[in-house]
Amino acid sequence: MAVASDRDLTTAIGSEHNRLKDLKAFDNTKTGVKGLVDAGIVKIPKIFIRPPDDILKASAAVLTHIQIPIIDLDGVENDRRLEIVDEIQHASETWGFFQVVNHGVPVSVLDEMIEGVRRFFEQPDEVKMEYYTRDSKRKVSYSSNFDLYQSTAANWRDTLLCNMAPDSLEPHELPAACRDIKLEYSKYLTGLGTTLFELLSEALGLNSNYLKGMGCARRHTILSHYYPPCPEPDLTLGTTHHSDNDFITVLLQDHIGGLQVLHQNQWVDVSPAHGALVVNVGDLLQYILTDILPLQ
Repeated sequence: MAVASDRDLTTAIGSEHNRLKDLKAFDNTKTGVKGLVDAGIVKIPKIFIRPPDDILKASAAVLTHIQIPIIDLDGVENDRRLEIVDEIQHASETWGFFQVVNHGVPVSVLDEMIEGVRRFFEQPDEVKMEYYTRDSKRKVSYSSNFDLYQSTAANWRDTLLCNMAPDSLEPHELPAACRDIKLEYSKYLTGLGTTLFELLSEALGLNSNYLKGMGCARRHTILSHYYPPCPEPDLTLGTTHHSDNDFITVLLQDHIGGLQVLHQNQWVDVSPAHGALVVNVGDLLQYILTDILPLQ
């Protein structure tokens, strides 16, 4: 049996104290990861360095010869609806992910959404600082790593969170850099979300309004992640492996990509497709479905 000495314990406590001090110092800058890059760092702070095993897992073999299903929503309101429902059922059961095209959101809106997010993060720090907070009650918040003080290592990214529903936002509450496009994008995504919940309901053999009637579409949040260039990319990650604790996630990628999904214990690249949106069946919906399916 290994026995820790008083010196070992003191070292561990001291190390944890130093880490907390470093975390607070980073957090108090209110400039996020982008602020570190703007300062010209060439070595990433220790709080971002991942354990070697995490990096090895993230760089494990990736399947490039297969892709997540792509579902064309053209004709969803008429002759192709049954075909689309079948495709969504199969993709949800086998992948839990799929991409949608011809979804009703104009490509110009998608492109402007990406530009609007970039404008927010690349504006002067003193403008962004107004929104920097860890107050979960705020409708609009900008921060770096929501779990900064709980995770073993921080992710190399900053995030703008906008809670669009059920409590509606006044336009002036949104940052000016992305205000108009956030409102327009939200309008389109609300409609697309309703359509997806209808199709998922029908894929389960239920009334099309079943999931919406349960309140699955009631809450609507837009998370915008920004990944600045990293001077030591082999030591950290932009996003660690995770699952989404919501009903569904609709994800818009830029041209750089980087998204991967786990399929049959293998990571699969989700290559960016201009104009496409990625749909992820979240944990909450899967949990609900485990209760619904046995009752049918």
